[in-house]
Amino acid sequence: MPITIRRAVLDDAYDFALCKNKSWQSAYRGIVPDDYLEGLTVAVDKQAGLTRQWMNEQKDSEYYCVNENGEVVGVLVVNPCRDEDKPNAGEITAMYLLEEYWNKGYGREMMDFAMAALKRMKYTEIIIWVFEENERARNFYEKFEFAYDGTRKEFAFGVPLIGVRYTRKT
Repeated sequence: MPITIRRAVLDDAYDFALCKNKSWQSAYRGIVPDDYLEGLTVAVDKQAGLTRQWMNEQKDSEYYCVNENGEVVGVLVVNPCRDEDKPNAGEITAMYLLEEYWNKGYGREMMDFAMAALKRMKYTEIIIWVFEENERARNFYEKFEFAYDGTRKEFAFGVPLIGVRYTRKT
């Protein structure tokens, strides 16, 4: 069954948050501490509220739901890059897919969609931040000609984790 990617609306906030949280629990197992990941199960309502707030306030961000058979199976967020040294870049700040949909070509469709959206927004470069330990995601991004640019930063998710910045031209 083909997927559809559509602009998210405020009523999607709960399903968006649930999909994101479940995706985190699969994708980041062994990277992000288990207690943090397990806490996402009970934090869906709070995350849905934050998602609604962000969708309302971040007018330069575009939120998308990836649907199969009417169910949200993935989520995407694209927006201007948040890094001060990249004022002309766009960023994929969220690209999450439920584990049962991995390795079916959906991630490729999502990436193609996100890159086209950022190109439409007139960005000449695309940024993605990824946990240094997330080899699976890093390999995926490299298939799309993203390359680590040497920039690193620390994130705190119960423990300090290193994020690395990947870039590519549009």
